[in-house]
Amino acid sequence: MSKKINYKKDFKELYLPKKSPEIIKVPKMPFFMVDGSGDPNGEDFAKATEALYSLSYAVRMSYKNDVVPDGYYEYTVFPLEGVWDLLDRSKPATDKSNFKYTIMIRQPDFLTEEWFKRFLEQTIKKKPNPFLEKIRFEQAEDGLSCQMMHIGSFDDEPESFARMEEFCTEQGYIRASKIHREIYLSDPRKTEQAKLKTVLRFHVKAKDL
Repeated sequence: MSKKINYKKDFKELYLPKKSPEIIKVPKMPFFMVDGSGDPNGEDFAKATEALYSLSYAVRMSYKNDVVPDGYYEYTVFPLEGVWDLLDRSKPATDKSNFKYTIMIRQPDFLTEEWFKRFLEQTIKKKPNPFLEKIRFEQAEDGLSCQMMHIGSFDDEPESFARMEEFCTEQGYIRASKIHREIYLSDPRKTEQAKLKTVLRFHVKAKDL
């Protein structure tokens, strides 16, 4: 296990962007994912997040098992991410009960579908959680995107998104979708709202396309 991966150092461009907007091309990456809807302050969101972390740590700690995935290397578990949309586009974005989301945690590239099923089975036995059975293992690719680091409350994100869209216009891009991604670098249970760090990202395309 000579190889060690820390996402804040090895993938800095994806997880520690500037506090001002920038254009980036995001590659395809493997994730554990769970779909949901409704207020993220509710129990379902908390249980789904717990399930994702339980399974992710099972992969991370698998080097202690008798059989270890081929190519295993030491790494820091990646942060929670969420892709957000609205159930009803006619309702205001401030209505949290109208949220539609896919939350996810990136996985190391040595993980295979076969090992995913094995870890899932083990985790269901050790830490029963109804959302474990809803987890899927898939690739996601954001592609050409605009992103920035948002500091502060989740409720203040519209201001950052406005800055990002203005930047895109200045650079010759337009936002390609109302859907956006958030990457949570702070634990909201332990961090003051004013100090929360969240990566904001959405798809863009050149204006002439």
